[in-house]
Amino acid sequence: MRKTDWLAALVAALAMAAAPFAAAQDALPKPKTTTIGLDRPESILWVGNSFFYYNNSMHGHVRALALAADPKSAPRQISVTISGSGVDWHDMESYFRKDGLGKYSFDANNNVVFNKIDKLFDVVIFMDCSQCPIHPTLAQVFTEFSKKNIETIRRNGAVPAMFASWAYQDKPEMAEQLAAAYLKAGNEHGVLVIPAGLAFARAIRERPQLNLYAPDKRHPSLAGTYLGAAVVYAAVMGKSPVGLKYDADLGAETAGFLQRVADETVKAFYGR
Repeated sequence: MRKTDWLAALVAALAMAAAPFAAAQDALPKPKTTTIGLDRPESILWVGNSFFYYNNSMHGHVRALALAADPKSAPRQISVTISGSGVDWHDMESYFRKDGLGKYSFDANNNVVFNKIDKLFDVVIFMDCSQCPIHPTLAQVFTEFSKKNIETIRRNGAVPAMFASWAYQDKPEMAEQLAAAYLKAGNEHGVLVIPAGLAFARAIRERPQLNLYAPDKRHPSLAGTYLGAAVVYAAVMGKSPVGLKYDADLGAETAGFLQRVADETVKAFYGR
């Protein structure tokens, strides 16, 4: 086979592999909000459950990606998670109380440092439980408390963002269903939706041998957490993660693949 024929066959194969993903994404509503509206968020609060805190917490990997891009650009972040929690388990208002979250930290010598924070958070990323937005009993709770959370976040001067999580490993149809539920709420309230679940679906279609899941088929493996972090970095920071040196010890090739999937998913989702 000539080199040109081989390249043509490869391009055709890749196009066929991507076709189901493109068709599924095209069937979803278009997001009305496509940026966070900030040049560079300096502080981010994460509110969710174990999908966030697995593998030393997704926010830590977002910080590492940001540091790899620019040592001075990494946002201050706090993650508030409750195991198994739904969106209605969190008291969002309490996270904005004066002298609450972030009041103090520790320096390299373990000295207590009392922080002077003019504004607690620029952005709040929140998610519901892994199936709540599409569960027949809990979908209404998702609708109700998403609205309440969004109002609370905005009243306290921060920008809300919704994290659309991934499908269970043995229930791939959940990816499109979850994305549609989050998009409906996001479009109704003018909120950015972060398409982590669609990135999972794309990565699985392109490289099914790469395991993005823990043994329970729900929580993320380290590669899954890294992919989620790369999607958040691209969506919220507004920059491509492609080429960043931080690889979470996954290896440059695997990290590069996940960075590309995150970048392409975000660009296609928002039409950037």
